[in-house]
Amino acid sequence: MNNWIIDGKPTQTLSGAAVKWHDNRFFEIKFEGKKFHGELIADQSENGLLTIRINHRTFQVKKAHALDELISSMGLDKPKLRKLKEIQAPMPGRITAIHVKVGQEVQPGDSLVSLEAMKMENVLKAEGTGTLKSIAVTAGAVVEKGALLFEFD
Repeated sequence: MNNWIIDGKPTQTLSGAAVKWHDNRFFEIKFEGKKFHGELIADQSENGLLTIRINHRTFQVKKAHALDELISSMGLDKPKLRKLKEIQAPMPGRITAIHVKVGQEVQPGDSLVSLEAMKMENVLKAEGTGTLKSIAVTAGAVVEKGALLFEFD
């Protein structure tokens, strides 16, 4: 019996599947008389994680390890989140929209502000967590590279 984690769900499999690699990206799986075509989308072997596509469905696959439960119980499997202090303009441009309010808690990936630079609109997103303390710009303002945009608690 093999233990795997597929799309975040523990899964046990019996042996009997055969994998044939065509090159370093494409492969074929034969299982119970059926043939499945696969493609390696992302190889994060250092983390024991593969992203594969089989018959047009994408899966995250990880081989379960005996230490996984211990690591999880110690909280060491959670990504470390950076605490935001301030956000500065990464380039000169014009603020076209502010997407957050003072007092709002932000998480990684939350949209903060839209900045137009070189006729392109760039949405700046949070790269950590924090509670917005102050907004140092207004919509329509022109900012230089390094100008303070937001402060966080």
